[in-house]
Amino acid sequence: MSRADDRERHHERIAEVRAGASAEKVGYPIRVRAAEVLRTTTVGAGLVRVTLGGPGTEGFEAHSPDEHVKLLFPEPDGTLRLPEQHGRMLRWPRPSPTSREYTVRRYDPASGELDIDVALHDGGLGADWARVVEPGELVHVAGPPGGLIVPHTYDRYLLAGDITALPAIARWLEELPRTAAGWAFVEVADSSCEIELSAPEDVEVRWLHRGDRPPGSGDLLERAVRGVTVPEGERVYVWLAGEAGQLKPLRRWVRDELGLGKGDYDITGYWKRGVADFDEDHEEHHVH
Repeated sequence: MSRADDRERHHERIAEVRAGASAEKVGYPIRVRAAEVLRTTTVGAGLVRVTLGGPGTEGFEAHSPDEHVKLLFPEPDGTLRLPEQHGRMLRWPRPSPTSREYTVRRYDPASGELDIDVALHDGGLGADWARVVEPGELVHVAGPPGGLIVPHTYDRYLLAGDITALPAIARWLEELPRTAAGWAFVEVADSSCEIELSAPEDVEVRWLHRGDRPPGSGDLLERAVRGVTVPEGERVYVWLAGEAGQLKPLRRWVRDELGLGKGDYDITGYWKRGVADFDEDHEEHHVH
C-alpha cells in the first residue's frame, strides 16, 4: 500500500470516530524526523515554546489535542541512538535512547511549523534543552504514534490538569466546536503562568493557583474537578492529565461517581513526584 493510500485510510478512520459516539485511539504511520529549531519563545512564566520546521516536518500528522512526540537526545557520551524505520512502525534500539515526550501544541501544514511547549522545571532534561537551544540546531522527533480521537458530539467536556497538561488543554479548547460547553481547570503556580486561551463561550475556564506548595502536591485540582455538576441526562467527556498521584482519586470519582464508560474519559499521569523519567504504564505516554 502506498503512503498516500495509507494516509487516506487513517484519515477516514479519524473522521468516522469523530462522528461516532465514543473516543478511540487511531494510529498514524510513525516516523523519525530531523527537524530544525526555528525559534524559541516563552509562553507565560511556565512554558517555553520550541518551534520546529525545515524539510523534516513536511507531511507531519496532527489530528488530536493530546497526541505526543518523543524528542531524542544524545547519550551522556555524545552519541545519538535513533530508532529505525520498519514499515509503518519504528524499531527501537535497546536499551531505549534518551528521550522525553511532549504534546504537539500546533502543526501548520502550510508553513510546516511544529510547536512543542516545554514545561519549565528545575533539573528537567527537556526544560534545560529548551532554555538554551539555538535556531538552526537540529533535533530528532519520533511520532506521533497516533492520537485519541474524541467525538465532538458530547453535551459537555471536562478538561483539567497542571502546567504539563496546559499545552494539550490549550489545543483542546481551540479545536472543540465553538458550540461546545463544559469546564477547563488548570493548576499553575500563580497568575504569571496564565496564558491566553481560545475557549468556546460556554466552556468555563478556571485557573487554580497553588502558590508556594510544590508542584504535584495538594488537592486543589481534585476539589475543583469534583465540584462540577453534570446536568441530568447529559453526556460528558472527561480528559485529565498531570501528576500521577494527584489523579488517583479522580480516576475513582470518574468511574464510580460519574459512572463513565471507558470510551468517555482519558486520564493520564504525565509525571510523578520524585521520578525523573516516569512512564505511566511503559507504553507511549508523556514524560515531562
